[in-house]
Amino acid sequence: AAGMAAPTMEERKACWGARDEFWQCLDSHGDDAAKCEKLRRAFESRCPQQWVKHFDKRRDFLKYKKKLETEGFQPPEAAGKS
Repeated sequence: AAGMAAPTMEERKACWGARDEFWQCLDSHGDDAAKCEKLRRAFESRCPQQWVKHFDKRRDFLKYKKKLETEGFQPPEAAGKS
């Protein structure tokens, strides 16, 4: 199965670059995926599907962790004033 071949270094870099751009877009649009659709498609086309799934899970995990960290240390009334 050619599709399962390990990506080359170039392909990995392209994948990570696409992922970073997509994630930056999500960060700057408050996770509005509709605004980042083009980048999402680039991310999906440059990365093996397994990786896309893995990175999606990872992003959810990192967001969850960050939420715990920020909301854990902040008094609730300060949360709205970022």
